[in-house]
Amino acid sequence: MRAIDRRQCLQGLAALSASALPTSLLAQTQEPFWALARQGGHVLLMRHAATESGIGDPPQFRLGDCSTQRNLSAQGREQARVLGLRLAQAGVSLQAVYSSAWCRCTDTARLAFDPHHRPHQVWPALNSFFQGQGDERRQTHAVLERARQMPAGHSWMLVTHQVNISALTGRGTAMGEVLLCRPPQAGDTRLTVLAAWLP
Repeated sequence: MRAIDRRQCLQGLAALSASALPTSLLAQTQEPFWALARQGGHVLLMRHAATESGIGDPPQFRLGDCSTQRNLSAQGREQARVLGLRLAQAGVSLQAVYSSAWCRCTDTARLAFDPHHRPHQVWPALNSFFQGQGDERRQTHAVLERARQMPAGHSWMLVTHQVNISALTGRGTAMGEVLLCRPPQAGDTRLTVLAAWLP
């Protein structure tokens, strides 16, 4: 199966599994996420919120120009706002929010987290390495190394892309999904996912 086809399949399965559950059951399956998130001391990985249709970015893509990129849809902007409000209402504290430089990630961070937490910071290690961009090995290593230095009890939100999250955890995510992970220990080559939340 081609990489793009596999990615689309994973996204569809994640969305389908969530939509197939009754609301009450879905809430129960995601309750561990909120309990752990309130405790603090975790790395939270978020795939940017829902975007306009497409895969990757247009051929004329330029990192500093949002008009050349695939951006958040109206649904995605609302999805980001709802997530940020939900976290604040649940009493989740984030000591830092880091984002990829892609506009769909910075806009997600700005809408979801800036109103409730410290303003997000762009961290190039979270930039996409889809279709040969960036350096998967170097960027993944940089994230793991920095996360090892996170102060005890702190929680960081990292807003990034599907390929980055797969490299860090070994699993796929739907747009807008958040994975709650244990901080990496010495020798860990991946983050251990403890719970997930899908809006």
